Amino acid sequence: MKQQNFSDIEYGMRKRMTKKEAFLTTIDKLLPWEEWADIIAPFYFRGGRGRPPRGIETMLRMYFLKRWFTLSDEMVEDSIYDSYAMRGFVGIDFTQEQVPDATTLLKFRHILERNGIDKQLNKSMCETLRKHGLAIRTGTLTDAALVRLPKKGKQKATEEASA
Repeated sequence: MKQQNFSDIEYGMRKRMTKKEAFLTTIDKLLPWEEWADIIAPFYFRGGRGRPPRGIETMLRMYFLKRWFTLSDEMVEDSIYDSYAMRGFVGIDFTQEQVPDATTLLKFRHILERNGIDKQLNKSMCETLRKHGLAIRTGTLTDAALVRLPKKGKQKATEEASA
């Protein structure tokens, strides 16, 4: 288990969880992050020269923050520095490491797009959430939310909106 730092202790004393934090906590528990990291691994940087590559799961989580909250690569980086909820979701501990920069996220995104993995992940995400009766309604940083799917009918429109 990860050791708590002062920020974790301070935030642990809050009276309520923000909507963003609730959204990210729910998503974190539902999605198969390790399985997805295994899909990406054969296409990911192997290291050897230059800076060591960042963890696939960290980059994957940043990629989804970008999509869910309609952020630029630069804004994902800034938002993780700004938001306790996003930092926790990505798994960054500032005492150990810094947030991957926007260029690193851009290169990661290009790997996913070039190999069609982005579409595969989106399909898997939609299927996983649908099994739990949920879908993602994307938006700006302030209004991304999980919404309950209707029991029958109009699921196709919801899926297309999240693609």
